[in-house]
Amino acid sequence: VESVILSTLQGTEIQNSVEFARANSFDHQAVVGALKSLSSDGFVEMVAEDHEGWKLTDEGEEYATKGSPEAIVYSLVGADGSDKDEIDKLAGALAKVGLSQCMQLKWLRIDKEKGGKIFKEASSVVDSVKDQLVAIKAGTLPAKADLDKLKKRKLVAPANYKSYKVTKGASYAPTRSKAAADITMEMMMDGSWRTQRFKPYNFDALGQDPAAGRLHPLLKVRAQFREIFLEMGFEEMPTDRFVESSFWNFDALFQPQAHPARDMQDTFFIKDPAKTLTTPPDYVAKVKSTHERGECATGGPQDPAATPIGSLGYRNSWSMAEAEKNLLRTHTTAISAQMLHRLASKDKFEPKKYFSIDRVFRNETLDATHLAEFHQIEGLVVDKNLALGDLMGMIQAFFAKLGLTEIRFKPTYNPYTEPSMEIFHWHHGLNKWVEIGNSGMFRPEMLRPMGFPEDVSCIAWGLSLERPTMILYGIDNIRDLFGHKVDLSMIKTNPICRLVK
Repeated sequence: VESVILSTLQGTEIQNSVEFARANSFDHQAVVGALKSLSSDGFVEMVAEDHEGWKLTDEGEEYATKGSPEAIVYSLVGADGSDKDEIDKLAGALAKVGLSQCMQLKWLRIDKEKGGKIFKEASSVVDSVKDQLVAIKAGTLPAKADLDKLKKRKLVAPANYKSYKVTKGASYAPTRSKAAADITMEMMMDGSWRTQRFKPYNFDALGQDPAAGRLHPLLKVRAQFREIFLEMGFEEMPTDRFVESSFWNFDALFQPQAHPARDMQDTFFIKDPAKTLTTPPDYVAKVKSTHERGECATGGPQDPAATPIGSLGYRNSWSMAEAEKNLLRTHTTAISAQMLHRLASKDKFEPKKYFSIDRVFRNETLDATHLAEFHQIEGLVVDKNLALGDLMGMIQAFFAKLGLTEIRFKPTYNPYTEPSMEIFHWHHGLNKWVEIGNSGMFRPEMLRPMGFPEDVSCIAWGLSLERPTMILYGIDNIRDLFGHKVDLSMIKTNPICRLVK
């Protein structure tokens, strides 16, 4: 095809690539492919032209091959006439249309005196419909009146097409030599490199995709949150233990043993080992008395006076067997409690700011916004004489680094914080306040049994990692972000995460 195109251009331009292909018995798509290849090397220049065309429908293709229904019905009528039932049987589905057209064209007649028998009226006929369809298929349109009839019978349909006007390009030559991709030793030796044509370098081409791992969107957003915490002077807590005891997960937080969150319906309990091996006995005794009576000998290196808590507790019996049950942690606050207990055991109090971002597990019903495992972001500050205003100011400073400045708080209830607040942000896209986290001040019933003095307070807040990640990456279903249904191509192509600071 290329050689015919180049030789044709020696004498004249190619005005219409479709007509050129037809004249040389080439497939037009093959001609277009050759033209594009020649154009890329500058041998030719192409100018596209749009045309209105027609193509045969499935029914039209059948008629172009087998003949029109009227011609088929005409051929079935014998010299002595034929019965209609006989025509219907032989022509099948074509009988009704063919007979109707034959009557309009006066090719046949029905003799009512002879019982409706069908006779030939014309001695011979020409199947013009078939001829017209074959011509259209070859690219020649019939007269407008005939084309309208074919359109009415739904034998043809519009099919716009594109042709190309072809002229010589800047690098035109009667023959095409293959461009070399690289210079070789042989070219250097015989000097042919001086006249050899080389392929130009395409500096816009993408390189080969490296077979390497990719960071999951959750890891990218997690890294950004972690950087914000570190910038604010927080210390990361060790959260690499998924299995916790009920004591640290619930009891140390002053969460009652009859609380619904401790049911099998909400928590994954471990069968083997079912019980924890160690708990600090002195601290366990203080937690037990705090749950049952609200008073205990708090005491410790930082609180030698052992000032009473001033609480009534839950006024029910506390079971060590319940506290020893192992479970998949339902929140990273279980680690926070252990870090605070360790801090309270020191001889001298030291203010601290802790944070964690890690996985937690809850026995949730799976849907588009809930999973049985997700990631919790938690921050806490422990210092003397902290108040609710300190909590609100810290939260506002934290979310300001995320670019969220329109923050509002709403009172709520949490078992181990008092006061407690839900955190809302004004979502301009949804035009409403959207909850983005929870917060509060740890209760004295949680802090005093650890050994903290009366004037030490702890403020804390938390949110999920999945929700901001879904918003940032435009993901509607959490199962498309985390779990076995994640599309690996999304992992490979997701963009870099840069939170506003």
